[in-house]
Amino acid sequence: MADPFEVRMRFTTLLSHLSASHTSLQKAAVFALKNREMDEDLHSCILEQLERNSMNNRANIMYFIEHLCDLANKEGAVEFVRMMQRDILRVVEAVCPVDGSGAANVRVVRKVLQALQTKSLLLPETVSELEAVLSARDIAPHPFLAEAPANSASHQKAARNGTSGRLDKRQIEQRIEEDRERHKRMRESIWAVNGEDDAEMEKLWDECSEINEDDYLEAEEDAIERNLGIRFG
Repeated sequence: MADPFEVRMRFTTLLSHLSASHTSLQKAAVFALKNREMDEDLHSCILEQLERNSMNNRANIMYFIEHLCDLANKEGAVEFVRMMQRDILRVVEAVCPVDGSGAANVRVVRKVLQALQTKSLLLPETVSELEAVLSARDIAPHPFLAEAPANSASHQKAARNGTSGRLDKRQIEQRIEEDRERHKRMRESIWAVNGEDDAEMEKLWDECSEINEDDYLEAEEDAIERNLGIRFG
């Protein structure tokens, strides 16, 4: 059995490096399933990263949640699904905070919630209740201009952590590029041959080796970089 600390570090790194790439989502989901005996620890990692990372990364994690729940349900790792059902409000609160800083993510959350409902992973009643929460937060004049009041405690905390609502030019460009990649993937999936995703998952499953020293060093270096970003960002 892999060391729990190393598994958490590696999974945290995978979450912090998520992108619009289907492969990055699949790789993180496969890693979670291969370490399903630590499902509670991995679930707590997801919640922690949702509450600590940038709004762009939170959107990527939201898409990952859909991917993980779908794959976990198919593979019989139902605890991942049950814990996410239990904490879905906390997830929505993190991706679309009450201070308005996550207004750019409202559309993302709606899309994922609808997908989870379609796959019978969330009850329609739950999605309706969460939609009421989202409607109150879908107030930004433009999704990339959402910002909490500058003097609010939440804004000041977000500024210290590098997660304030207003996206800088680099983050906006990144978000646009990731949205473009998702739309491209959506178009490609219409023409995909049945079983293609299963083959990709099996390939990643075989390639997803046990935690080794390189994985540990990569996770440690990533943690140091994030801490420096919080202190000097």
